[in-house]
Amino acid sequence: MGRSPFTLAAAVTAALPGAEVTGARPLTADGDGRFDSAVASLADGRELAIRVADDDETARELAAEALALRALTAGARAMLPFAAPEYIGETRLGDARALVTELLPGFQIEAALVPAGRGAAESMGSAIAAVHALPTSVVRGAGLLMRSAQESRDELARLIDTAAATGRVPARLTVRWREAVADDELWRFESTVVLGGVQATSFLFRDDDERGPEVTGLLGWHSLSVGDPALDLSWLSAAPDAAGDVHASYARTVDRVPDPALEVRARLLAELEFARWLVHGDSLRRSDIVDDAAALLEALADGLHADDLTVADSRGDGVDSAMDALDRVPEPAASSVDTSMQTDAYNPNELWQDESDERSTDDGADDTNADAAITDDDGTHDLTEAASAAAHRMEVGGLETEDLSDVRRGLAHDATERADDDARDSGRTAPHDDATSPEDEAQRAARAALQRWRSSASE
Repeated sequence: MGRSPFTLAAAVTAALPGAEVTGARPLTADGDGRFDSAVASLADGRELAIRVADDDETARELAAEALALRALTAGARAMLPFAAPEYIGETRLGDARALVTELLPGFQIEAALVPAGRGAAESMGSAIAAVHALPTSVVRGAGLLMRSAQESRDELARLIDTAAATGRVPARLTVRWREAVADDELWRFESTVVLGGVQATSFLFRDDDERGPEVTGLLGWHSLSVGDPALDLSWLSAAPDAAGDVHASYARTVDRVPDPALEVRARLLAELEFARWLVHGDSLRRSDIVDDAAALLEALADGLHADDLTVADSRGDGVDSAMDALDRVPEPAASSVDTSMQTDAYNPNELWQDESDERSTDDGADDTNADAAITDDDGTHDLTEAASAAAHRMEVGGLETEDLSDVRRGLAHDATERADDDARDSGRTAPHDDATSPEDEAQRAARAALQRWRSSASE
């Protein structure tokens, strides 16, 4: 962190006039370094989180988060069975944007550690369904992004084409993805309110003595929009143990016509995260990111169990394909695990409008190629062929993505653990005690697995 917690806490008084700050501490022990962040304790007993942007990218994320939290009116919040951070205020610390929000208590769980059964998995599914049940007027009224099913489909088609144009995507994947986008059966869904960038660590838990771990808060609202509900379930490719129960709980809770293609689209979106990472690196001319993404894509292509993504695919042969494939990627250098209150996936270019009244463009590109565009009388842009290609690269390169540099280490570790579990299972012959139900066993196992995360409560 570049700024001390005391410096950050002092800025709270600018965002909340009259506040009496009595203490300060770091927001998390292992933040990802994208924000300077701290917790400020107030004389009235409240605790507030303050995050300060370090660059233009994080500034856009904070601006989008502020807009989304303000869009959550009291009526919208009353529809949610969990808490969302309250917007407190904004200020500037020097030239940097700062956002102050309510601090939510709870502990977070990495995706691979979310256990199956009652408790965390089922609570996560219900929480996602509650977000998707919000009225679209919440998003529309705030002027946030709204995508139809066809628009979501078209965006993915552009992403696939741009990724393929780099020459680093295995042909098998390009064919697989294009066939999925061309399959009309996959795209007959109703757009809903979505978080857009939800991850496992977006959920905050408390451990209930009877029900097990349950979601009490949800973070990362910066990509709030209307779009494909599969966006908020794509992270489940990294939670193989819990995926089935999250999906089942979601299906039981959601008040909408069943979507038989939901899991297939979620798997497609999970695979395309690697394509986004590739395009992101290519747009920045970062060979290290491009090489990393290419290695992930090669591993994915080598380990796929099926050649297509169809509604008829069984989840057992499909959802685990990406995880199984990525288990083969060599382990890189060690990196720390981030359980901070900050999430990584966002789409600032589509949600943020600079306060200096710069006109936002539909594709979210910055002004790098503005000099190549000639505006016609009807408001359209006549681009030269080279400028058009550059603008398209910026468009797709700016699509929301997250840093996937650490994914190979985590997946290699998961593969080792699964191999050890299989070895133990093969030698287990004793039957379960008939007096103990499988549900109770799962609940106890979930609580035991999550107990160690109590000390990682979001500060």
